[in-house]
Amino acid sequence: MASLDADTAASARAFSWCSVYEPVKSINLPRPDGESVWDKLDHYYRIVKSTVLLYQSPTTGLFPTKTYGDNQRAKVHDSLYCAACAWALALAYRRIDDDKGRTHELEHSAIKCMRGILYCYMRQADKVKKQCRADHKHALNSKGLEAIFCTWRDVCFNNSPFCALFFSPSRLQINAVSLFLLYLVEMISSGLQIIYNTDEVSFIQNLVFCVERAYRVPDFGVWERGSKYNNGSTELHSSSVGLAKAALEAINGFNLFGNQGCSWSVIFVDLDAHNRNRQTLCSLLPRESRSHNTDAALLPCISYPAFAVDDDALYSQTIDKVVRKLKGKHGFKRFLRDGYRTALEDKNRHYYKPAEIKLFDGIECEFPLFFIFMMIDGVFRGNTEQVKEYQQLLDPLLQQSPEGYPVVPKYYYVPADFVEREKKNPGSQKRFPSNHGRDGKFFLWGQALYIIAKLLVDGLLSAKDIDPVKRYIPSQDQRNVSMRYSNQGPLENDLVIHVALIAESQRLQVFLNTYGIQTQTPQQVEPIQIWAQQELVKAYFHLGINDKLGLSGRPDRPIGCLGTSKIYRILGKTVVCYPIIFDLSDFYMSQDVMMLIDDIKNALQFIKQYWKMHGRPLFLVLIREDNIRGSRFNPILDMLAAFKKGVVGGVKVHVDRLQTLISGAVVEQLDFLRISETDEPPEFKSFEELDLPKHSKVKRQTSTPNVTELEQQPDINVNDWKNKSTYEILQKLNDCNCLASQAILLNILLKREGPNFITKEGTVSDHIERIYRKAGSKKLWSLVRFAASLLCKLVDSLAPSITNVLVQGKQVTLGAFGQEEEIISNPLSPGAIKNIIYNKCNLQDEREAVLQQELVIHIGWIISNSPELFNGMLKIRVGWIVHAMKYELKIRAGEMAPVDLYQLSPSEVKQLLLEILQPQQQGRCWLHRRQIDGSLNRTPSGFYDRVWQILERTPNGLIVAGKFLPQQPTLSDMTMYEMNFSLLVEDMLQNIDQPEYRQTIVELLMVVSVILERNPELEFQDKVDLDKLVKEAFLDFQKDQSRLKGTEKQDDMTSFYNTPPIGKRGTCSYLTKAVMNLLLEGEVKPSADDPCSIS
Repeated sequence: MASLDADTAASARAFSWCSVYEPVKSINLPRPDGESVWDKLDHYYRIVKSTVLLYQSPTTGLFPTKTYGDNQRAKVHDSLYCAACAWALALAYRRIDDDKGRTHELEHSAIKCMRGILYCYMRQADKVKKQCRADHKHALNSKGLEAIFCTWRDVCFNNSPFCALFFSPSRLQINAVSLFLLYLVEMISSGLQIIYNTDEVSFIQNLVFCVERAYRVPDFGVWERGSKYNNGSTELHSSSVGLAKAALEAINGFNLFGNQGCSWSVIFVDLDAHNRNRQTLCSLLPRESRSHNTDAALLPCISYPAFAVDDDALYSQTIDKVVRKLKGKHGFKRFLRDGYRTALEDKNRHYYKPAEIKLFDGIECEFPLFFIFMMIDGVFRGNTEQVKEYQQLLDPLLQQSPEGYPVVPKYYYVPADFVEREKKNPGSQKRFPSNHGRDGKFFLWGQALYIIAKLLVDGLLSAKDIDPVKRYIPSQDQRNVSMRYSNQGPLENDLVIHVALIAESQRLQVFLNTYGIQTQTPQQVEPIQIWAQQELVKAYFHLGINDKLGLSGRPDRPIGCLGTSKIYRILGKTVVCYPIIFDLSDFYMSQDVMMLIDDIKNALQFIKQYWKMHGRPLFLVLIREDNIRGSRFNPILDMLAAFKKGVVGGVKVHVDRLQTLISGAVVEQLDFLRISETDEPPEFKSFEELDLPKHSKVKRQTSTPNVTELEQQPDINVNDWKNKSTYEILQKLNDCNCLASQAILLNILLKREGPNFITKEGTVSDHIERIYRKAGSKKLWSLVRFAASLLCKLVDSLAPSITNVLVQGKQVTLGAFGQEEEIISNPLSPGAIKNIIYNKCNLQDEREAVLQQELVIHIGWIISNSPELFNGMLKIRVGWIVHAMKYELKIRAGEMAPVDLYQLSPSEVKQLLLEILQPQQQGRCWLHRRQIDGSLNRTPSGFYDRVWQILERTPNGLIVAGKFLPQQPTLSDMTMYEMNFSLLVEDMLQNIDQPEYRQTIVELLMVVSVILERNPELEFQDKVDLDKLVKEAFLDFQKDQSRLKGTEKQDDMTSFYNTPPIGKRGTCSYLTKAVMNLLLEGEVKPSADDPCSIS
């Protein structure tokens, strides 16, 4: 950490009202009336030349972070704003005829900087390739991304002709690359030529591949400190995700050669990846990250230059929070408890010690830079009052250069001598500016942004000039904007989705026609080809390939529903793709036709909500013969009838022939698939029609055959066979006709002999696979799950589903109820998730390993579409949810044997999950309510804030089930509203192994909070043992029960759990008594205004 410079600190201690740090007022003297446009521009040109361009490297074109000293380094972030400043002034000069060459000079200063950054980036193309490839198959790790992003951040400023790169440790910043892409598009759109050849186009395309994954990559944020505690840990930052979203929107379909470009200089963006960044940003805001409740870094994200937020209400909520929490007299704090450049920060340490950030509370430096951001925001939004307010706040803060030009100080700080007085009385002490403006020291980011703001305020530049790609669109103009796809959607989304029904065979088409369902076959839509989305992925492999740079194209990532809703022109062919939900899957969930129908409805809802392009989405419904077999037919027929009526699941659809629908669709030209005469064209496999006799009969059973009792229940006991010889097991396996019994025997052989051991019907794994398929066709769901678990099956989209939960600010735990759980707080690869599932989830029952996968898929979808169902649930404990579902089935069964959860179909499991997530109905007894809410880890509104208030009055901390939550350093390290504190409380409750007891502890903490709130004179003296308080409350409850009802005392707390919390002899009355007894054992703090005190 760097502290104040020695001369700064000395001057601060020698403070006087005539200090050299006093802002110079004379710089704001009014200029002559009637000043010409040339004179005004000349004034700013001189400022830019003297305070910005003077420091541009003549070799690399970059701008240094420090404008003094020998060891000068440049950062991408600072250099970009300097380039934007030169570009903005050049745009202003375009308004006059005779600019004396200044437009050219300024434009090429910006171009030189942008190309300098690009050059440094391209020298690390090998790291880009490594990350893009590792991203799909392996977990995203910080080391891999550090190699790409942080080396771009710190680059040599001037000396080496090859621009030697400095590898700073652990400083991943996604926002810097995103900002580069955004300004690249803006500048090229204004007419600048920055990208020169196809090598550079390929590299930019690969940068886009990396930025597409921003929604799942924790980084160090704009301030390079990661979490607020500055301990080397990364977080998912709203500012990083927002800039990535804005960059992807701006560069999608953009031609890097500008008006002179051709088809192969166009950049492609994965629409579904962009949309995941959009969803993630909306779920994170108005918070910056888990530890940052808010942050000034959000200003350039939600306002200029990114304008990343679509929703006006969310924008207002976010910016109001930033202003309310961080605004000061001399600028905005970066974030609360920010120690940067404060007098108490230790310059000799890179990271802070635990609880050290408490030292900086109330003395954070204030940055005038953010007043400038607010001025620019006011200009864009037409808010003249806001512009005037922040200009009046900024003007007295400006310094003066030796030439008399205005200089923006980097920050204002509280000198060491005044720190204690400032802490005791916030705002009482004078703050001093940093030494920027003297001895050639300039804060170039602030200086550049100030010039842009002044050009806008003085009317020399319009908002449209510096935003040629229309990142900002006023709400009243949103309907009329024509863009590739706008960051602003229509005011009301009344989208009609075009649907084409495709039958797998002609005989299926004839059969469906008898029910009035008109379809087409693949042959009938020719020359249009129908592809699976995986074939489209193969086509995209060729995007961004460059042998010279070692870039191997787009990573193997699936194409989502938005991507498959477009029409593609590929090598002269017209191609449409059916969504991934129609792919033949190896996982048993695809065998449940109700799940398929549900997936179709969900996909339509998703497209309706997130389709932002002009043109209608085209949704292909692929109907296979297997879909109409047995009891599957009627549900499929009902769904097809809904398509015919024009409304499916509340979404408007229009069904027609594919050839008719093409005219209104979005067409994507994949011109990067250019094949030279020496290259062989890639081979793609289109969906082929089944070659069956047209008038042959579709084999459709009217119902599923009855399953015999032998097939449903095993006729052997595993304990009787697990110690028998392999020979005996093989003999029994040959003689056994029961599928369930065969599976049990094969499980024994699998564990004893391995998957490749030979049986009469092949290897053990092959035999289990056959049982898996037979059981699936007979809908023996319990047996299907058992076999799937033995085969270690993994459902598709498991990793994205977990990511959907994480970006909502939740954590996920996998593991069996009552056993050790694995906490997932950052996105993982499918392989890593598979290891957790098959090591943690099948300890009690093999079937639970695949059941938890089902639930993760369902939870991921539900939380994306109905996040309110998870209110109060910070940690999604999947094993505990399985327990809640089993308990729910037990409640419903009453006196009868409950239905086995594992025998339910996947669609029934999903429905049960939805039902238990609903708020508990009033008719239930309190035991059942506590069981379900405890299993779901649901807490009341404001629960974690109340625990914070308890901890403030509990010097020795809280303990429950052996987990201790200390008062210090918790209160010093964290703040009340940050998510990390809430997660710490959840960690304290983690060891409780009974759901109803957990819910009782939650009720107890709410009771303690209310008591302390109403009795400010009370405080706990010793460590508060929550288990002991519950035990005392229960003993008191038993005494009353024994006295009133004559019941004997017992250890079973069921009657206590079944007692309402409120009312006479409710649980809260007993808990309150136990808490008051403990409080009154300590001292009561006297209060001066206490009416009961005796003087």
